[in-house]
Amino acid sequence: MARSPLQVGVLELRRRPGTQRDVDITTTVEDVAITAARVPTDGEVHVAATLEAIEGGAVTVTGTVTAPMDAECRRCLEPIRTTIDAGLSEVFEPQPVEGETYPLEGDLVDLEPVVRDALLLALPLAPLCREDCPGPAPEAFPTGPAAPDAEDEVTDDEPPLDPRWAALRELRLDDD
Repeated sequence: MARSPLQVGVLELRRRPGTQRDVDITTTVEDVAITAARVPTDGEVHVAATLEAIEGGAVTVTGTVTAPMDAECRRCLEPIRTTIDAGLSEVFEPQPVEGETYPLEGDLVDLEPVVRDALLLALPLAPLCREDCPGPAPEAFPTGPAAPDAEDEVTDDEPPLDPRWAALRELRLDDD
């Protein structure tokens, strides 16, 4: 079975605590997405990290992950294509602590869960194409949900009625 590019051998590193090794990996990572943002399946993910052996047989990983991001602007819904950067600072141990450290699998460090977690945390929950995005142009949606119906009279005194409340206008409660 072929080894993943994100699996790094650390046998020599673990023999001498305090030694470091730099890794530079470019690969793809599948299924990294949240609500409106995602790393494209064919997008190249670049990992630049330093692995260091520490006492007790553990290995620390520090560095950065860079990947392309596809998203939709939360205001104007236009597509966004940009790059995200995420920092790495994790510990791999033979006996990992649940939720705090990652498992050291023999003499291999599997960076995929670390990279995946870092990318997911870097993806914006509500992306914007730019900070001052004004949203959709009202004239582009003349018959959209905010447009008043022709039969509804709108006066200067009253705000337009929300069409979602139309059923309540018809509701009549009896006093009995």
